[in-house]
Amino acid sequence: MKLITQKNLSKITIYIFIIIMSSMIFMITYFYVKNTYEDFESEMKIFKKEYYEIKKKTLKKEVDTVLDILNYNVIKSDIDIKEQKADAIRLLNNIRFEKNKSNYFFVYEIKKIKGGDDFAKLLVNPNRPDIVGQLISTNYTDTNGVKFRENFLSDIRKKEESYTQYTYKKPGSKEVKQKLSYFKYYKNWKWVLAVGVYTDDVEKEISLKREHLESSIKKQVGQNVVLFIMFLSLGILISILVSQKIDEVLKEYEEKVKAKTQELENLNTTLENKVKEELEKNREKEQLLVQKSKFIALGEMISNIAHQWRQPLSELSSILMFIKFKHSINALDDETMEKKSQEADTVINYMSHTIDDFRNFFMPKKEKEEFYLHKVIDSVMRIVSSSLENHKINIDINIDKNTKLKTFLNEYEQVILNILKNAKDVLIEKKIKNPQIKITAYEEPLYVVLYIEDNAGGITVEPKGKIFEPYFTTKDDSNGTGIGLYMSKIIVDKNMKGKLRVKNTRNGAKFGIHIPKDFSKKES
Repeated sequence: MKLITQKNLSKITIYIFIIIMSSMIFMITYFYVKNTYEDFESEMKIFKKEYYEIKKKTLKKEVDTVLDILNYNVIKSDIDIKEQKADAIRLLNNIRFEKNKSNYFFVYEIKKIKGGDDFAKLLVNPNRPDIVGQLISTNYTDTNGVKFRENFLSDIRKKEESYTQYTYKKPGSKEVKQKLSYFKYYKNWKWVLAVGVYTDDVEKEISLKREHLESSIKKQVGQNVVLFIMFLSLGILISILVSQKIDEVLKEYEEKVKAKTQELENLNTTLENKVKEELEKNREKEQLLVQKSKFIALGEMISNIAHQWRQPLSELSSILMFIKFKHSINALDDETMEKKSQEADTVINYMSHTIDDFRNFFMPKKEKEEFYLHKVIDSVMRIVSSSLENHKINIDINIDKNTKLKTFLNEYEQVILNILKNAKDVLIEKKIKNPQIKITAYEEPLYVVLYIEDNAGGITVEPKGKIFEPYFTTKDDSNGTGIGLYMSKIIVDKNMKGKLRVKNTRNGAKFGIHIPKDFSKKES
């Protein structure tokens, strides 16, 4: 008995299609949900670890800021040491760096640097006014039996600072909670300044972040599951339509052959229109790639602005804090105010110039411009230098200051920026020790060539020209789009009538940007 006949062929086809389609959709859904939540847990572990490191740096910065103020007062103030200490104690009793948080400064005056009973006097502790002014011992233990004073004092003797965890009474309650504190030794007065954060507050912040992310992931997963079900339903509907078409084909075979023949004849007559339509589609795709490239460049610009502004913002914060402190103790004279105002103006002007650099870099220009090559490199480096320094990537530039070009300035800068970004990304991804990027330029008989070479080991893709294809990338989805080098190739080869080439050297990949000398002129 035949299982497949002309009568049941369409039904068997639809059943097989539904089974295969359903299995694929369910498997895709299962692994998608499973991998999404596994990735979420991994990312949360990394986030938690990084968040605690940020808290440690914040604690250290708070203490260092106060120490800077104390050192400044010691140098500048004309009052005696006793009054300086009294002012410092009043300041530390009232400082809070985070609103509605349970952190506070506490200070020990060291009597015995080796520790033991009566090793120090507690000078400041808004949370424990009952023991302020008393001598305390390193033998004191917290609720877990940890001699935390002995622990931090041991670190103080070795390196004059310490991160220590212990349990302590939380302000505003009788509860004892786990606390992370940073201790720093101030030699001038034999003080140990400290500030801490209760880990339950940190865990609450992390929990809020987790809840927010979980809500987003659940919503995303739900949307994708609904989308998968819609695809399954659509697939089943299509399979039904296909089975009906199979019946029609079997019943009207000769008619279909004639119809297909007619379609082929019609296709030949309309082939030219089809070709035009496809060319138009390709042009639209290329425009989309150009637009996407602009958005990527904008994202890179914002990231680099963030790197450039981090240091001046920190300086501005310190200036404002100093002014606030001097005002709070009625010590803000006209001279000091004028001096700090000038310092703030200097920082603000630097930040304003940074914005001008980025705005000029991305301002579209359609006309060719004559420019010195080394100035273009300087302009690009002002944009990417902070990001490169942040990853400790060394830049070696060797360009003759008399070398000039005449071409599309912004597009030329964009090509350089794309190649530098790729070099930076691969150096970071491969965790290269002593990462380096070399930038050199030479004048050949027909071209002015700019070379950009990294020491990341070279390109492993064969053929190497494949890296210039659209959407080709060796990075993961979160870091690579595959259009940067493609757009750079279009800009150099088509717009500038030059050549963008790449080869492997002993150290890594070496890109060459060849611009025809017809575009450049030497000074007479």
